[in-house]
Amino acid sequence: MIGNRRLVGFTQKFTGAFQAFALRRSRFLHKPHPMNDNPHSLADLRREYLQDALRSRDLDANPLAQFNRWLGEARESGIEDPTAMTLSTTGPDDQPTSRIVLLKGADDDGFRFFTNLGSRKSLDIEVNPRVSLHFYWDRLCRQVSVLGRAGRLDRSDSAAYFETRPRDSQLASWASCQGEPVQGRDILEKSFMECAEKFDGGEVPLPPDWGGFLVIPEKYEFWQGRPGRLHDRFIYETDGFGNWGLTRLAP
Repeated sequence: MIGNRRLVGFTQKFTGAFQAFALRRSRFLHKPHPMNDNPHSLADLRREYLQDALRSRDLDANPLAQFNRWLGEARESGIEDPTAMTLSTTGPDDQPTSRIVLLKGADDDGFRFFTNLGSRKSLDIEVNPRVSLHFYWDRLCRQVSVLGRAGRLDRSDSAAYFETRPRDSQLASWASCQGEPVQGRDILEKSFMECAEKFDGGEVPLPPDWGGFLVIPEKYEFWQGRPGRLHDRFIYETDGFGNWGLTRLAP
């Protein structure tokens, strides 16, 4: 017991000293570089991460459960759009592209999002279903990356979600051919009004070119910002049979 108390005391002392050093270092690093005449240089923009440590014993054995725990904490922290995620795809030209979409479900089946089926991301997925999802919760200094394969959801699943969307969002799905050239915003607004008149007084049905995708995870990475850029990183990898291995990565 005495040895354990000494170890805890040493750890707390070390952590406190390291954080104090990190604060001093942060103040120093925020000073403009003497070789840089521009006080607003991007090279001088940085902040220190002073969050609690992330240890393997803190992580759930199930990466989905760990993700949902962090997502819940992001929601409780007041972060705007905690479900916003960067979806990266690669199409037939081998050019990766990224955009922000909203997560609409995360369960044992996978991660769900919805979009126009004629959009570039949808066309990319038809060619190459391997995608990545990335979440960044700045207030908590946390990131999560999910790598996996995406596939089209059944139309019944897409229709069930579409019914929950605000009416204006439903109409916009009919009015806009996502990613296609348009002469001006007035064209979009005119198309929107025409759709509003077409479905006036009735339900807005699911458009034929709108639907959802399910991303089945193969890897998860959890990142916790720490002082001095000695961040905590852990990666979960599946063996393909429902078992997940956990490995710490160097920052």
